[in-house]
Amino acid sequence: IIQDRIFGAPAHPSLLWNNPPGALLALPTFSTSPSDFPFYHLQRGSRPASRFSALIWVGAPGQPPLKLIQAVAGSQHCAQILVLWSSEKPPPSRWPKTAVPLTVLAGQRKASDRFFPHRALSTDAILSLDAQSSLTTSEVDFAFVVWQSFPERMGGFLTWSHFWDEARGGWGHTAEKANEFSMVLTSAAFYHRYYHTLFTHSLPKALRTLADEAPSCVDVLMNSLVAAVTKLPPIKVPYGKQRLEASPPLAPGGPDPQPPAQDCINQMAAEFGYMPLVSSRLRLDPVLFKDPVSVLRKKYRSLEKP
Repeated sequence: IIQDRIFGAPAHPSLLWNNPPGALLALPTFSTSPSDFPFYHLQRGSRPASRFSALIWVGAPGQPPLKLIQAVAGSQHCAQILVLWSSEKPPPSRWPKTAVPLTVLAGQRKASDRFFPHRALSTDAILSLDAQSSLTTSEVDFAFVVWQSFPERMGGFLTWSHFWDEARGGWGHTAEKANEFSMVLTSAAFYHRYYHTLFTHSLPKALRTLADEAPSCVDVLMNSLVAAVTKLPPIKVPYGKQRLEASPPLAPGGPDPQPPAQDCINQMAAEFGYMPLVSSRLRLDPVLFKDPVSVLRKKYRSLEKP
């Protein structure tokens, strides 16, 4: 704040100070222009660019996600595909030919590496994917169009919800289907690349270490970070096919000491000093979704196929 008062040229613009989340969360090492952050499009009357980068994280067992690459590359909004190879096995020598550039990055075999601000990312929008993810081109297209209206939030398909367990005196989270949700899984989610910078440079070191020790915590940590900054819940879009939901995480408590994977939500809340996650009941569907009209009138027809 003092530097902004004294040095006029490199000071934060007034828009950053006078609109949430505030200039302290708009790191000048990332940019000094409000248009580069995900928070100020509404005030500026702008929208994010209509292109995204797909970042596919490949861990164990390290099988190349060939079908997923083809589905994502078929999106009209895809600008590039980055494969973050973090498996012990070497990557294949040949990859499928795609209409967009495909780059293989060497990972450090750490879960937090998937949220590192890689210089190869050329777009503001990132589609985070796991090698085991299964999406169609229509699902990718629709989810991205929805995310463009909410660039400060995360948008995804599979959801978790958090809850307070009065009997055990701690927070828990579950993948069971319910009306409310507060997290979208980063195995298939859109968000702004600025959150990679915040995750790497602003998240407490203890939480980044926790993500590496318990990879299942990365979803909780990334959603908590975005919620702490925006004070808003994520956005959910429909899955076209009936896929198996992720196995629900266990709630806190129990007679035995819990490993970090089961208790990361409580460690996260302790580091933040409060519970940042925000619940929502909103799901955005395409127009005429599951309406009894001709399929020729529907833009995302494949989303309704069983």
